[in-house]
Amino acid sequence: MTIAKSDETATSPALIEEDFEDFWEPPPPPTDLIFDDGEPLESNRHRIAMNVLIRSLQEGYGERDDFYTGGNMFIYFSREQAKNRDFRGPDFFAVLNVDGSRERQGWVIWEEEGRYPDVIVELTSPSTARTDKVRKKAIYERTFRTPDYFIYDPFDANSLQGWHLGADQRYHSLERNERGWLWCETLGYWLGTWEGTIDRETAIWARFYDPEGNLIPLPEEAAQEQAAAAQEQAAAAQEQAAAAQEQAAAAQEQAAAAQEQAAAAQEQAAAAQEQAAAAQEQLNATQQALEAERQRSQRLAARLREMGIEL
Repeated sequence: MTIAKSDETATSPALIEEDFEDFWEPPPPPTDLIFDDGEPLESNRHRIAMNVLIRSLQEGYGERDDFYTGGNMFIYFSREQAKNRDFRGPDFFAVLNVDGSRERQGWVIWEEEGRYPDVIVELTSPSTARTDKVRKKAIYERTFRTPDYFIYDPFDANSLQGWHLGADQRYHSLERNERGWLWCETLGYWLGTWEGTIDRETAIWARFYDPEGNLIPLPEEAAQEQAAAAQEQAAAAQEQAAAAQEQAAAAQEQAAAAQEQAAAAQEQAAAAQEQAAAAQEQLNATQQALEAERQRSQRLAARLREMGIEL
């Protein structure tokens, strides 16, 4: 993919009359811009790799509307470039602190308040590697002043390279971490590799990771994670419900056992009361018999005394 060199020196048309010199204005920017040259990406894998970066950044930034990300879009940055129809843009780029809700066919610098991409990723190949590493890198460094620039060949897992624009306005190579990832300061993400199947193609893809090393998911991956989390929550809820049912059943069994014990205790108490009543009756009968016998003995003794018989 190619991008024209910057040409910021536009030649002013000569004024016929010197008196009108103070009233001359530069010509307006071109309006007949082309946004589709009909040329495809290098391969289907390159197309998928581009979409992976775009869609994962959109997913990672969530509901934010202060950024724009695109891929394989024309970037117009000079009138001479537009005139020469040399207009193809980066495979992936992102611009922060802009209106991300506005639809765009391409990125036209003079319509974006002079904003250039903040991050660029070129999905390189053997046929474009030199251009991506030399010519485009020079444009992104000297004209775009893009803070972070990366290249990656989707067919070569070891091809990831990156540069950060230093205070001297020159690119400096980024150092890999222990996982081989590169830090993108502008986005606040790592750019690394991930092996897996996307859109039915298995490869080692360039992917974003958060500062803690967690993969930034694609929308469908996030949906799958949410579905899996929902299933786990549902399974946990079912387990809790089953445990609650078991506890309720155990409580019911305990209550039934307690009721049985209470009924048995009541029966025992009733039997004890009956036994106590019977014993009381026997006691009363015995006392009555003793009292009757005492009275009989007293009467007999009285009669004997009357008869002069002393016992």
